[in-house]
Amino acid sequence: MSVPAVTRATRASRIATVVAALGLVVLMLAPWWAGRADMRLMGEIYLYLSLACLWNLMAGYAGLVSVGQQAYVGFGGYMLFALTVFGGLHPIAAIVAAGGLAAAVSVPVATLIFRLKGAYFAIGTWVVAEVFRLSFAQVSALGGGSGSSLPVGIVRSLSSSRSGREALSYWLALGAAVLVIGTVYLFLRSRRGLALTAIRDSEAAASGLGIDIWRTKLEVYVVTSALTAIIGGLIFLQKLRISPDAAFSVNDWTAFVIFIVVIGGIGTLEGPIIGTLVFFAIRETLADFGTTYLMILGAVAIVVMLKAPKGIWGLIRDRIDLELFPLGYRVHQEGGEGGTLK
Repeated sequence: MSVPAVTRATRASRIATVVAALGLVVLMLAPWWAGRADMRLMGEIYLYLSLACLWNLMAGYAGLVSVGQQAYVGFGGYMLFALTVFGGLHPIAAIVAAGGLAAAVSVPVATLIFRLKGAYFAIGTWVVAEVFRLSFAQVSALGGGSGSSLPVGIVRSLSSSRSGREALSYWLALGAAVLVIGTVYLFLRSRRGLALTAIRDSEAAASGLGIDIWRTKLEVYVVTSALTAIIGGLIFLQKLRISPDAAFSVNDWTAFVIFIVVIGGIGTLEGPIIGTLVFFAIRETLADFGTTYLMILGAVAIVVMLKAPKGIWGLIRDRIDLELFPLGYRVHQEGGEGGTLK
């Protein structure tokens, strides 16, 4: 009598790992085969993918539906400017430090907004983002309401040539996407990730099993806030200019991110990847149509939510049982892949 094996990996996930590794090598070599416009577009894709993965971790797994993550995007951007201009830090060191500062700031913020539930929590996060925006708009040293540009000397500290700076910005964006996806994946595979899944399925049952719900959600909020601030720093390192309206834009850094996650598949690791590709395909194809482009985005979101509530990836997974990021355990019977234990 054969004993079934319990593993996480599947044939599809092994193939996906090999393809991802080869694809990563090709993408790392982009400065030698892609043009400037292509590199900027790909860098933007990586940064939006990172933001989408982080929002998905909060909303899709921890149940923290935030509409105020632009608070940490803007915070990271402003810390980049403040720490380089007034602190004398190298831009890369300033971005890393911005992540640490965001983590520290997120603790008292979480202590406040975690008292709110459901829609009130979402509104609370937006209010916090507005407080951040109004606060930085009062700092005249950073340009006040009109914003400021990164000094030329700081920009040149990245590289003496324009091509070198563009390549470095591209590699930083690619590295950030790999870091975020890897961090989220490892977190979900850990004991904390298992606790998070239990909380998502039923907070009452998770509490009955001895899981500290408040602490687990706090950990997720702090980690996502820190990484979001790092992504914010990278975004404005590419733009070289910052202003309160641009840094704390709910449309750019939250609405589009929510769209990406919803159409891709909330509560999955593959969903934000699919959603990001769909979003940029629509944007690059229809952006010249102005407001019509935004209307089409809304129509696509409505159709996906009605026809595929679990998103595009959820629809694919339900039909062919495909999993590229193995999080659940699978029972392998002799001669077949077996089912999934989550």
